[in-house]
Amino acid sequence: MNINLKGKKALVGGSSGGIGKAIAQQLAESGASVTLMSRSEEKLQKIVSNLPTDQDQVHNYLVVDFSDFHSYREIIYGYFETNSVDILVNNTQGPAAGSAMEKQTSDYQEAFDLLFKTVSYTTELALEHMKTNKWGRIINVASVSVKEPLSYLALSNTIRAAVVTWAKSLANDVGQYQITVNSILTGYFDTERIEQLNAKKAEQLGISEEEVLADMESRVPVRRIGDPKEYGYLATFLASDQGAYITGTQIPIDGGLLKSL
Repeated sequence: MNINLKGKKALVGGSSGGIGKAIAQQLAESGASVTLMSRSEEKLQKIVSNLPTDQDQVHNYLVVDFSDFHSYREIIYGYFETNSVDILVNNTQGPAAGSAMEKQTSDYQEAFDLLFKTVSYTTELALEHMKTNKWGRIINVASVSVKEPLSYLALSNTIRAAVVTWAKSLANDVGQYQITVNSILTGYFDTERIEQLNAKKAEQLGISEEEVLADMESRVPVRRIGDPKEYGYLATFLASDQGAYITGTQIPIDGGLLKSL
């Protein structure tokens, strides 16, 4: 099966590293023109310069801070005044780790702005072109914790669950326009985010980060954490014509980590 995204334009959040970068890379390899979004202009410039291109592809980037919704809203609104996208990958950095007992109402509001408002607002702007064009792909990077909450990720558990249920509702509304809406439930992947979480857990437990990683891998049936490239393959399939009949889903990519159905 050959996935061909030539002529498609994609906007990928959180794409200066980790999962977002891997998705952007694979979309570009499949022929899409990709606009990356992140806080680090230096990283974005380097990634854009190394993305595969042919004569029909034009890659770009937006410097945004997802944690500052006011400034993000102005930048993304300006972008859509002169641009449109066919594929939207909603992805941001994760909120601070911590248990429900450690978090206050203000923390949940900040997490809501970061994880939900940026997603819903960007999608609202992207949908105008998708509806007119009768083709679109919306892919939300979520977490396995929406099905089996992780005690140390209370903010992420809560708000990402809201994103997933919103996406299911949206899929029902936009299916008539041949727009698909899917959420990917992320397991353990080899990213900076995992390294940061493991460092905090190691400090709390008084063990080494290597021991934390070994324990993590032992919980996954395939006995390893994921390569971000594998994530990119799934996202690119969902973005393709081959994935046109898949919508309203929550697809785990976790090496079998989830124990629930």
